[in-house]
Amino acid sequence: MSRIRLVVRGRVQGVGFRWATVEQGRRLGLAGWARNLPDGAVEVVADGAAPAVQALRQWCAHGPPSACVTTLEETPAPAGEVAAEFRVRG
Repeated sequence: MSRIRLVVRGRVQGVGFRWATVEQGRRLGLAGWARNLPDGAVEVVADGAAPAVQALRQWCAHGPPSACVTTLEETPAPAGEVAAEFRVRG
């Protein structure tokens, strides 16, 4: 099992990035969430099999067609429970 926290910057709010991330996370069988941050970024926390987590990381590097990702920052994932399924948070 693997867990990551990503902060995705660029044109990632108002373009369906969170919802597309949830779809990808569910397709990959991951638990976790995606949420908008006040500074215009999107935060993603994903938990699951290491290959699936890395596949989501790679997907987040470009996101859906309407997004324009400029930076993808990976930081230590927060401790605590993650939802049973992938969802939009907050």
